[in-house]
Amino acid sequence: MDADERQAALARQSGARLIEEALGYVVPAALRAVTLCGIADHLGEGPRTAEELALASGTDAGNLHRMLRLLATRGLFSEDEEGRFRLTETGYALRSDVPGSVRGAVLMNTDPAFWLPLGQLERCLRDGTSAFEGIFGRPFFEHFAQDPQTAAVFHDGMAAKSAVEDQPIAEASDLPDRGTVVDIGGGHGGYLAEALRLAPGLTGVLYDEAHVLDGHVLADDARIAGRWRTAEGDFFAEVPAGDVLVLKRILHDWRDDQCVTVLRACRRALSDGGRVLVIDAVIEPGDKPHPAKVLDLLMMASLEGRERTEEEFRALFAQAGLRLRRVLPTGTALSVVEAVAAR
Repeated sequence: MDADERQAALARQSGARLIEEALGYVVPAALRAVTLCGIADHLGEGPRTAEELALASGTDAGNLHRMLRLLATRGLFSEDEEGRFRLTETGYALRSDVPGSVRGAVLMNTDPAFWLPLGQLERCLRDGTSAFEGIFGRPFFEHFAQDPQTAAVFHDGMAAKSAVEDQPIAEASDLPDRGTVVDIGGGHGGYLAEALRLAPGLTGVLYDEAHVLDGHVLADDARIAGRWRTAEGDFFAEVPAGDVLVLKRILHDWRDDQCVTVLRACRRALSDGGRVLVIDAVIEPGDKPHPAKVLDLLMMASLEGRERTEEEFRALFAQAGLRLRRVLPTGTALSVVEAVAAR
């Protein structure tokens, strides 16, 4: 094979791969469609044909078969020789009626609030800004404040995502036996509930905006009764005092200067010998795939924040009078980045 033939072979191989990569959006589009139509719920009692599923869900049988056929190649469904589809173990959590359902998380990740900005990442390259405001006419969180339906999708999705990860993250957090844990911007309180279940000597504060706190889950578990309270406020201004201050999936939403403002508020509220736990994806060096690198572009497209490396966290902490002590793996896409008061 001469040089021209090698170049032609390389172009064919490269071209095939690039074309395949460029169609990567088709699978999440199909996943969103069948999730919106509740197809997984209709498979809860066993396998059914596309025709039976279409009748139960009010969908078109032919198009439903085509979507399920594609999703079966990803291991979410399987089709038997009689044309009946079943939900696989991988697809199980698409059901809305099972503990640990991620239906809300799937719908959040594929919502137009994230989907449309990703389609215009060129804006981020050319303008150095998020694509979100150019599409929706206002910044991400301002849009949510004025669009209750989208806000509900976001908070439900975050709660569903947290339900999968909160227990292993709390277990990896090396929490003390006693003291007060403050879950800052803690949403519906999934992490705090897990922390209080793990350490019966702890008390907790769930700190967020009032409309978010309305959906909290802390009252659902008698095992933690009497050991928690909620508090409303703005974490850019102040946070409640505590021994362990938790920022889970918070800093990645914001610019570096905004993160330093939040961390300084934490430093002021931190008890002697206390710790700040930043729970975010930590970007690892090198070319290996890592969820943080995917989430980083999600942040780029829709917000002003970013995922960060260990050294970038270290620099943020230093500006806020804190010192990075260690990074704890959790077995999820997130790590616990622990900081203490700088000496």
